[in-house]
Amino acid sequence: MLLTAYVNLTNQTIKIEQTDAEMFNKFIGSRGYAAKLLYDMTGPQVKPFDAENPIIFSTGLLTGTPWPTAARLHVTCKSPLTGVYGYANSGGFFGPALRHAGFDALVITGIASSPQYLLIKPGKIEICDATPLWGKTTHETEQILQQQFPKSRVASIGPAGENKISMASIINDLNRAAARCGVGAVMGSKKLKAIVVQSGNKPAYPDSFRSVVKQVMKKVTTNPYAKNFSRWGTPAVIDPKNAIGDLPARNHQLAQVPFGEQINADAVEKYVIAKRGCYACPIKCSRISKINQGRFKCEVEGPEYETIDALGPMLWNNNMESIIYANLLCNQFGMDTISTGVTIAFAMECFQHGLLNDDELSLEWGDTECIISLIKKIAHRQGIGELLCQGVKKAAAEIGNGAEQFAMHVKGMELPRQEPRVAKAFGLGHGTSNRGADHLYALPTIDIAGHFEAAKKLFPQYLPEFMEVTSEQGKPDLVKFSEAFSAIADSAGICKFSCVETYALYPEDIAEGFSALGVPHTGESLLEASERIVNLERMYNVREGLRKKDDLLPKRFLTEKLKISKNPATDISQQAPLPGEKQLASTDGLLINEEAMLDKYYQLRGWNTDGVPTDEKLKALGLEELISDIASK
Repeated sequence: MLLTAYVNLTNQTIKIEQTDAEMFNKFIGSRGYAAKLLYDMTGPQVKPFDAENPIIFSTGLLTGTPWPTAARLHVTCKSPLTGVYGYANSGGFFGPALRHAGFDALVITGIASSPQYLLIKPGKIEICDATPLWGKTTHETEQILQQQFPKSRVASIGPAGENKISMASIINDLNRAAARCGVGAVMGSKKLKAIVVQSGNKPAYPDSFRSVVKQVMKKVTTNPYAKNFSRWGTPAVIDPKNAIGDLPARNHQLAQVPFGEQINADAVEKYVIAKRGCYACPIKCSRISKINQGRFKCEVEGPEYETIDALGPMLWNNNMESIIYANLLCNQFGMDTISTGVTIAFAMECFQHGLLNDDELSLEWGDTECIISLIKKIAHRQGIGELLCQGVKKAAAEIGNGAEQFAMHVKGMELPRQEPRVAKAFGLGHGTSNRGADHLYALPTIDIAGHFEAAKKLFPQYLPEFMEVTSEQGKPDLVKFSEAFSAIADSAGICKFSCVETYALYPEDIAEGFSALGVPHTGESLLEASERIVNLERMYNVREGLRKKDDLLPKRFLTEKLKISKNPATDISQQAPLPGEKQLASTDGLLINEEAMLDKYYQLRGWNTDGVPTDEKLKALGLEELISDIASK
């Protein structure tokens, strides 16, 4: 069994213990293990920037092994963006390095008196002075530390984290981001600039495990969906999304753009100079993009789909070079591109309706200079950035006068890049996600990606209507299952592109890997454990006072009907309404009946009508000790 380290930055103490095997196995590692640690360490009295709020870096049983896509790192804390349960997840090589250094988890509490970084070696941790690094970007920080510690892996924060902005991320391997929930701000609040890992030798694995790896590797490399991501990366989804109305634009006033060809996979490919994959990844979906000249001259890993939409169509920006450059800035400052783009879109729509102005910036849709300037101002809390760096929920409350209707968030976290009125399963998943609006908490792709074989295997009772993306039939069942499957992937430490996204692998495949490593499981037992994780995370939020009302999507998706064009390149001439123009017609089009789906989802989960797990459900999952936390609210 590996180790869990407890680092207190206030009193500069380090305690390294053997990981509690019973707890680790009950919650199957990484995400589940960290959720249990967070639950036990923080109650409602602990605020996100308190010394008692831990930031937990965790790895899974498969992280750093030869298992395909076994590269994932989990970062857990009480979120400064939402005020409740939060986490972020990252790929690259930092997670495997931490695992090879012998650690299941780093649990970091306290607040240092001056900037610090952690130096981790196999079984050892040192606290070091980071004063010379404070104020530097993530790229500068990593380059300096890697010069000092060759062959190390670095995770760091930039100015956004130092300034404790609510959308601050943690960047590892220069461009891989633990992006969501403001985890970088928690790291900054502790004056922890970076973590450096000098890993040991890769461990040996039994022949039985290598045999399973060989089998599942073949399933992944021959999967047609994985092949498509390997060829084009995630920008491959832009054209089909634009065609069906699942490409959010102008802060979700629209869901299609007439300039799809300027931002699609072919448009990205013009700038690609190399492909890149994370540790043990045969898919290699990432791209290195380079702009050789002009005002946006740069080189960066990306952009991937979520970033392209957040910094492109959501802002009515068709300039691919500006999107690539904005991606680089977000990485260097340490900012979540999703929340950043959605927050800027919120500001632009507030300006559109006369609720917000700025003396220095236009706030006009598609103004690339404004977009770049806002990223800088948000990261440094300058000017209007002081307002926007809180995220859309808090900024809307401060602006008032109806600005809340333009704040696209759930539980305080900005929506990811799906259109809930079209992609109904994703819409429900955005609402039910325990870390706030999120596409990866459930990642219910079966219908929208056309996984017919998976649908036949898992949901035959709902076919054929189930495979219609805009149908709500069976979507609560899909979200419940895919939330569980996603929890398995996160806890095992593997990328969802090998499983929940592509269905190259199923829970029973992952169970074979666990069993071959001496932790016996079946697909069914992993799904039961993952249900335990989801209920534990739910109970964290219940203890904080969250209920059904906090699962509801913004009213735009419930009341403003969406029109879909068959030919967006030629039909969207009116675009979105500008000040003084007539609003989009709402006499026909699509909505999402989320409340009805929520009721069904709660029923399937064994929760009451307000979204609270019942005593019976908690007892069945071995979480009976949490029952008293329901009574206290």
